[in-house]
Amino acid sequence: MDCPDCGAATVAFAVPDGLDGFDEPAAALCTHCLALHTAESANSNPDFTAVSDDFPTGAAAVPMALAIGLLDSLVLHRETVEILLERVERAGTDPLLVIDRLASDPTLDPNTDLATRRRQVAQLRD
Repeated sequence: MDCPDCGAATVAFAVPDGLDGFDEPAAALCTHCLALHTAESANSNPDFTAVSDDFPTGAAAVPMALAIGLLDSLVLHRETVEILLERVERAGTDPLLVIDRLASDPTLDPNTDLATRRRQVAQLRD
């Protein structure tokens, strides 16, 4: 699936059960603008390095992808983003560091100002 926003490739993945705010069984994260979209099917082994080499792998990957995609509406998805970032931390990854690295990745052109969102998320978590 290509991103409806910018036309770049996406990484499709299954959404874990029990996530308020994203009730779809599958989602796709754009590898260029980092937009999150619903997907018709999920890749059983999503490769988030297609987004960035700085993207986490393993148990942290899917919650980080969802959190990044929901940052565009932080006011609406605050609680969900906080839960997702806690899951990323429990998986052994610093989510704020990931956001910093994605914000400074010259190959990405996020729809959301990640540097600003990173500061807002850090304030929420204090």
